[in-house]
Amino acid sequence: MISRARTLAAAALGALLLAPALTGTAEAASKVHTSVMTRTEADLKRVAEHWKPERLQRAASYSAEASPAEAAPSSSPSSSSSASPTAAGAVASPPLSTSAPLTGKLTTADVAPAPPKNGSAARTMGKVFFRFDGKEYWCSAGAVASKSGSVVATAAHCAYDLRRPGPAEYWIFVPNPGPDGSAPDGIYVGATLNLHEDWPGKGDFDFDYAFVSVHRGFVWEKQKDGSFDMKDVGRLQDNVGGLGLAVGKGHGNTITAFGYPAGPQPDGSRPFDGRTLRTCRGTTSKTTAPSRDLQYGVLLQPCNLTKGASGGPWLLKYQTSTRLGYLNGVNSLTWNRDAKGSYDAVSAPPFITTTMAVYRSADAQAPSR
Repeated sequence: MISRARTLAAAALGALLLAPALTGTAEAASKVHTSVMTRTEADLKRVAEHWKPERLQRAASYSAEASPAEAAPSSSPSSSSSASPTAAGAVASPPLSTSAPLTGKLTTADVAPAPPKNGSAARTMGKVFFRFDGKEYWCSAGAVASKSGSVVATAAHCAYDLRRPGPAEYWIFVPNPGPDGSAPDGIYVGATLNLHEDWPGKGDFDFDYAFVSVHRGFVWEKQKDGSFDMKDVGRLQDNVGGLGLAVGKGHGNTITAFGYPAGPQPDGSRPFDGRTLRTCRGTTSKTTAPSRDLQYGVLLQPCNLTKGASGGPWLLKYQTSTRLGYLNGVNSLTWNRDAKGSYDAVSAPPFITTTMAVYRSADAQAPSR
């Protein structure tokens, strides 16, 4: 828990220690937990039918609720996941530079970003919608470049319910969502969920990330009789591009974080409405949160993102011209380190060797159609 003196009490976590220096491929692969979200065409259609246009339009004005991952007072780190919120006021996003310096050098082992097939600027960021225990939620997410062209990154607590436990139901990704709940670049149904085993096993926030393989996208076409038919729009990466992926870069990097925040600040104010992509930019440092089993967390401060931003991408070397960069984390926890009226930082789990193994599992599990 964070004290009012802005410090975090140390705690011995024993068997919950993270092993950050995994190097062997077999060892890394053994840490991956995979769950099937949709197996058949009937499964895909059932999820699609759940998210007809009228439901997605309503999703833009759901009332905000805490995620099942959140159970902490305002002076401690709390999950930034959210159900779709009530519209509120908006604040201007901070300006973005055309590039960002990097402490940890990129290598050939990192995954390069990919532009959309038509060569336009990327539109990789969006929202994931899903159900936990019969209740609907949404988070932020991003499309990641891959051989399959069908991989999405988000927070683990936006895809796997620790209480049930099990993968989220009716999980979809909507890149570049319209403020009215429209999906101009398609709807992509989750196929397989890939996690580090210590998220479902321990709820360890050092592994609060997920890579989800998705089916080909579709849009709803309205028919003359008022009904809607699904129209195939192809692979995710072809349509919107894919973020690169960089692991093992440590701290001290300049990061640009993205998300769709909507939840209240600790003082009850609502500066964000959840309908506009927001950003924070700064240099990272290390943080810990023993109450969340977070020992190797990466902190970005200042940043006042709230619930709804969970799962949003952290990008190294972000380029405004292409809207691409290298994914090096996802929004996981919001912080009120000075115990004042607004959140002042956000943290991500560390992206290490096992993160790449989870990503590769998602890529390999992607549907072939």
